[in-house]
Amino acid sequence: MYSSKILFGLAGLCMVTTNLHAEIRTINFNPAISFILDGRFNRYSNKTDYQLPGFMLGGEASRGEQGLHLGHNELSMSANIDDLFYGKLTAAIADHEAETQVELEEAFIGTRGLGYGLSVKAGRFFSDIGYLNNQHAHVWDFTDAPLIYRGLFGNQIKDDGLQITWLAPTEFYLKVGVEVMRGSLYPAAGASRDGQGARSLFLKFGGDVGTNHAWQLGLSHWNADIAGRQAGSHAHDAVTEIPTFTGSSDVNGIDIVWKWSPHGNSSERYLKIQAEYFTRDETGNVNMVGSSPLETTTYSGEQSGWYTQAVYQFIPRWRIGFRYDRLQAANNGSDTDVLTEAGLTTNGHSPSRSTLMLDYSRSEFSRIRLQYAQDDSYQDADNIFTVQYTMALGAHGAHKF
Repeated sequence: MYSSKILFGLAGLCMVTTNLHAEIRTINFNPAISFILDGRFNRYSNKTDYQLPGFMLGGEASRGEQGLHLGHNELSMSANIDDLFYGKLTAAIADHEAETQVELEEAFIGTRGLGYGLSVKAGRFFSDIGYLNNQHAHVWDFTDAPLIYRGLFGNQIKDDGLQITWLAPTEFYLKVGVEVMRGSLYPAAGASRDGQGARSLFLKFGGDVGTNHAWQLGLSHWNADIAGRQAGSHAHDAVTEIPTFTGSSDVNGIDIVWKWSPHGNSSERYLKIQAEYFTRDETGNVNMVGSSPLETTTYSGEQSGWYTQAVYQFIPRWRIGFRYDRLQAANNGSDTDVLTEAGLTTNGHSPSRSTLMLDYSRSEFSRIRLQYAQDDSYQDADNIFTVQYTMALGAHGAHKF
């Protein structure tokens, strides 16, 4: 009898020890967790609804709330899974029209050390097309996205998919990548081709010139078969109508970045100049969902735009910057009235914007920014004043070149 009690006691001790080891293993799993806190004050001189003539605005394409408000807050966790895989999850938290919205921004796994310069990523992620697209908003040099990103991508392209990249074993930087995506998130929609509705290719190369200069050039292509991409709704005769597009979309882009810093040390002073140019060709149909009878038109669209910017850190912690954006569009269809309701006519106006910014970073974890933009996106110019803080709590990865 006593021996059985002893055996049971030993078994219990083993169970406690096993649970303890499990807890220790859990504790040793040490993910990098970070919170990005973003707050803003915006003041606009133009009180009318935001427009980009010639572009159907969707996704997160807006100028943001007026007055004091929260911006793009993020909760992010990343860690190595084992010797072959790592993972990352990012949730975006923002207020929109007095409602708090939580969005799954990233949720992907990636490979480590496959060899031969190969890397694979699977899940939800930002596409690597262009230069700015795969960067989180809190590392942008300006408070908002360039107009061409706003007009074509609804700020940024992200989707569920698979990415394969190859980094060449050369003295200069050369990276080639291909992505296959579900095609369900803006600027795609509908998850066509059995959930393989969007695809992209990109090429990036660059290098150093002496010890003070570095450069990078990128080429990108993205296309999608789109079914029912929605833009912002319109109130028309007490009926809400939603412009939707169904058809094919092709985007081509080129980006270039040049950076100068004394002896390659950017902590003291640096100058960064970057520019991107995109074109988009779309063919299909536009429907005003909610209209009765259904208003529809054929649609053939050609849209393009570019921005160029310069950011100069003149003393440690202090930077100034200037950005200029410009867009143009030439859209045609069988019903001009429907194109106008969908925001696809320009009335001879080409959107443009000039932006100045000054920011101060006490450390790599904090930044306070002042920004002024003269926004000629539509007929009446808008003077936009912005004050922004961006603070990082916890682990925070290095910023991109």
